[in-house]
Amino acid sequence: MENLQAVKMALSVKRDTFMVKGLDCPSCAGKVEKRVLQIEGVQEAILNFSTSKLYVKHQEQQNEILQAIKETGHEGTLLEGRRQNTKKGQETLWYQNKRTLLTFISGIFTLVGLILSLAVGNKDASIPFFALAMVTGGYHIAKSGLYAVKSLSLDMNFLMLVAAIGAAFLGEWSEGAAVVFLFSIGNTLQVYTMDKTRRAISQLMELAPNEALLKTSSGEVTVPVEELSIGDIVIIKPGERIPIDGTVNQGYSFVNQAPITGESIPVEKMMGSEVFAGTINQQGLLEIKVTKLVEDTTLSKIMNMVEEAQAEKAPSQQFVDKFAKYYTPIVVLLAVAIAFIPPLIGGGDFAPWIKKALILLVISCPCALVISTPVSIVSAIGNASKQGILIKGGIHLEEAGRIKAIAFDKTGTLTLGRPSVIDVEILREKEGEVPLRIAATLEKASEHPIGRAIVKKARYKGIVPDVSLEDFQAIIGQGVKGRVQGKNYYLGNPRLFQENKISLEAAQGKIEDYQKEGKTVVLLGDDTDIICIITVADEIRDMSKTAIEGLKEAGIESTIMLTGDHHTTAKTVAEAIGIQEFKSELLPENKLEAVKELIQKYDKVAMVGDGINDTPALATASVGIAMGAAGTDAALETADIALMGDDLNKLAYVVMLSRKTLKIITQNIIFSIVVKALFLILTFMGRANLWMAVFADTGASIIVILNGMRLLKNKSI
Repeated sequence: MENLQAVKMALSVKRDTFMVKGLDCPSCAGKVEKRVLQIEGVQEAILNFSTSKLYVKHQEQQNEILQAIKETGHEGTLLEGRRQNTKKGQETLWYQNKRTLLTFISGIFTLVGLILSLAVGNKDASIPFFALAMVTGGYHIAKSGLYAVKSLSLDMNFLMLVAAIGAAFLGEWSEGAAVVFLFSIGNTLQVYTMDKTRRAISQLMELAPNEALLKTSSGEVTVPVEELSIGDIVIIKPGERIPIDGTVNQGYSFVNQAPITGESIPVEKMMGSEVFAGTINQQGLLEIKVTKLVEDTTLSKIMNMVEEAQAEKAPSQQFVDKFAKYYTPIVVLLAVAIAFIPPLIGGGDFAPWIKKALILLVISCPCALVISTPVSIVSAIGNASKQGILIKGGIHLEEAGRIKAIAFDKTGTLTLGRPSVIDVEILREKEGEVPLRIAATLEKASEHPIGRAIVKKARYKGIVPDVSLEDFQAIIGQGVKGRVQGKNYYLGNPRLFQENKISLEAAQGKIEDYQKEGKTVVLLGDDTDIICIITVADEIRDMSKTAIEGLKEAGIESTIMLTGDHHTTAKTVAEAIGIQEFKSELLPENKLEAVKELIQKYDKVAMVGDGINDTPALATASVGIAMGAAGTDAALETADIALMGDDLNKLAYVVMLSRKTLKIITQNIIFSIVVKALFLILTFMGRANLWMAVFADTGASIIVILNGMRLLKNKSI
């Protein structure tokens, strides 16, 4: 009975996304998460500060969640589905934004107060203007600060509120107004820079049109993409973006798939070819048969995963969050001690010590430190998504920056994963291209991969198979035979000719040489001897060699190939592309053990595979990387990082981007701590005041944001 109840509970769990408005600092995000998690039935709450989206696992508590968000001083809305990401919103003008407008008014009042106080010399007349500056600029600060006290989660807004009230209490109206105005303008700039990051990331979902041209029995009609059903036929004209995932039902064209796969060269599309939402039809008219609903398209899944990845906290961010959690209350207690203990034990008047305490509160707030990591992670993941690389979380981004060795699956990763004809050596003189035509004739109806490779080679050379094929027979495990233009021919492995007592003497030496190169040998002969030797092998990708060279330049210590192929074949491929180590004749469980051994040797190891056959090894590696994942749900779900196209050269980009991210995170953390330490020293020396403290904190926050945002635009790391 208890198990049944547990199953019912599990089935009733919903996963909703809420938009939270009014976030101006990372600590606000933590405050919202904490409050929502207090609701009974809520299992998980993760707020992505960069996108203002709150992901919640719960049991029908939407109203309670929205109320909890409101109690933290923010406005929340439930997002229905994923298509809201694709609609471009008009940018709000500065005078239409209440927070920005109040900041501007606060600045005017502060300026008037300073003119009256300094230029005119009338300090009493300036007090009302400074007070109005504090009220207008401090409205949102006070609101957030009071909610912080209510939720027992002290943040920067609370500290600024205390500092402003303290300054007024001490009669330092000019400093109080400066504190409020500078902090308010700092928040405005911070929100503006983060909004730029949000808009840049959301551009990915804006690629897909909101409407589609639907083909119906009565003609063509434009409909919202949400109304499309699986099996519908959609018409895509030249130059238009494809609005939905599907297959080509009719037409021929080239499609720019860069938004999904990162490929720079348009891809040929014909009947049966798969196409993705957000890609661009460049030439011919295409009719697309819908295969996925709008919320299930590859583009929607990528965007959803990118946002979830940005919300996932990396190890360095988790450390900073824990540090800030204990650090802020300690600073508040220390400030209280500085304000009251020295005067009580005879250290002078209260006023100077209270002022030092207020400056300490402002300086010590770890705003820049808290935001230093998430803005870097968000920017790097957003950058990667534009390049056709899906990084599924900050932890994987950081791990990729630490890897020392990369293991590769061979088939389908370093090679194309399908047999191709490599050599056609004709043994009889003056035969010309007749042997290849005969071979293609024997294999023209074959479903065997090697047979299809031979037919494809013939067509590539402009050779048309003969139609006069008689007495065709497929011999399992050996090959085929048949009559072409009245003459018997055999096509297959050496055993076929041995069984039919046809001499291999003329070809034996060449057969052995080709086999040593790791190639599969197919022989063509008649009733007397061998006419032609055809070799077939899994063709190496053109980019494999340059990808391995790029990884070496990126600082990867070792590259290793893991394959189930024969030792000779593995050695040939490894030598051809410059792989340093290889392990052959491995079963899937052997690959798993090989990855474990590599982790013991190199500590941090990545595994690159197709995301399906190599699942155990991908899951065990420090970072699992799936390639060619576009349209492959299993690959998207399995790997930590997915290369949406088949471009192995993206691996070096991933490594360099990850290492650059780690470097920038380190820079931001060190800079934030150094600035704090410097101004703390100046405070105790009596050289710092409140407005300088605010300027330092706000300035530091903006600098770390801009430094992190460099990762968003960096295309050549």
